[in-house]
Amino acid sequence: MSGNYFSQAGVFLIEVIFGLYIIAVLLRFLLARVRADFYNPLSQFIVKVTNPPLKPLRRIVPGYMGVDWPSIILLVLVQGFEIVLIALITTGYIPAPMGLAVLTLAYILKTTIYVYIFIIIVQVVISWVNPGAYNPATVIMYQLSEPILRPARRLIPSAGGFDWSPLVVMIALNLAIILLVSPLMDMGRRLSY
Repeated sequence: MSGNYFSQAGVFLIEVIFGLYIIAVLLRFLLARVRADFYNPLSQFIVKVTNPPLKPLRRIVPGYMGVDWPSIILLVLVQGFEIVLIALITTGYIPAPMGLAVLTLAYILKTTIYVYIFIIIVQVVISWVNPGAYNPATVIMYQLSEPILRPARRLIPSAGGFDWSPLVVMIALNLAIILLVSPLMDMGRRLSY
């Protein structure tokens, strides 16, 4: 029975460590995608954390058509390695390659959606508590969320001074988890055996 506790602790530590690094690499990709201010202290921190594995990858795989392919490859490798480690601890086997690929894609999509949901919630709370406040983190959050909030703002005008676009985008993101990520995870689990 105590071995089960150690495996749960191991899975927890792997999820936390890999999860934080996956978020850092994902943010590096998203910040490059929106051409965020890389002199921002938060951007600089993300660059420093992700540079050690990305520098050698950039020598092998260059960016192409404005896409930071080395960040995507690192994201896939780290997420896939996390899934393999957790599978080895919990079941004792490595998932089949096709199942691993689908699970990796599903987990990356899920993390991306959760990052955007978190950013939108924090922005909404900040707009209520301290509107117009300047902080390096709020600038980065605005730069990241604006590309997905802008289309919703065009479709839904503000009513009574209230911006409904964060609510609409959060509903769409949650629907994406239900209708896209969950079926992908189920398919990946089935293909893993």
